[in-house]
Amino acid sequence: MRNTSDDRGDMSLTLHQHPLASFCHKVLIALYENGTAFDKVLVDLGDPASADAFRALWPLGKMPVLHDAARGATVPETSIIIEYLDLHHPGRLRMIPEDPEAALQVRLWDRFFDLHVSDPMQTIVLDRIRPDDGKDPHGVAAARAALDVAYALIDRQVANREWATGDAFTMADCSATPALFYAGIVHPFDDRYAAVAAYFERLIARPSARRVLAEAQPYFRFFPYRDAMPERFLRVDAQT
Repeated sequence: MRNTSDDRGDMSLTLHQHPLASFCHKVLIALYENGTAFDKVLVDLGDPASADAFRALWPLGKMPVLHDAARGATVPETSIIIEYLDLHHPGRLRMIPEDPEAALQVRLWDRFFDLHVSDPMQTIVLDRIRPDDGKDPHGVAAARAALDVAYALIDRQVANREWATGDAFTMADCSATPALFYAGIVHPFDDRYAAVAAYFERLIARPSARRVLAEAQPYFRFFPYRDAMPERFLRVDAQT
């Protein structure tokens, strides 16, 4: 599928991804924010042909992966993909600030959302689909405790900021959007985290995030916590 919302020339970019995967959402948001033209390849790891083709591109089999045919580059890892786009295919928004100190803060909070929100969220999600004799209640409890610590730190960080590191939307916010979307379903924000909840609403109000959620909707039925998903996320209009 070719995305032509703001075609910046034939850049020969292809993103190998799945619409349900949170880390794919992170890169898609960066691409949509800048109206970058790219192709999508849907990776279905449950299909041997799709899985084999993807692992031939990236043997670790972790999504997403960006391929830049014009430069002969295969780029894995979400943060590296976004930095690569900033460097070689810049758009109207810089995802990494030019100022070195500001860039450090963006990278810090990008890693924070990936490691301290997305990772424990995935621990909780994966435990739900384990067989009864393979459940890890202690691991889930630890993941929920870790999310509470993370929420408290995020709440303090965004209390007086529009976005994760200041007035500009950056890679850190690309990371925060899917992390808080899925984490908020499996471990909802309570009254202690009002600033987190308000920040999340600002994130999902952006057209890029709405587009990603609208594209993911057909796949939400496969999400193990589908029963806990707020109804509003099942009817997101990307054009609203």
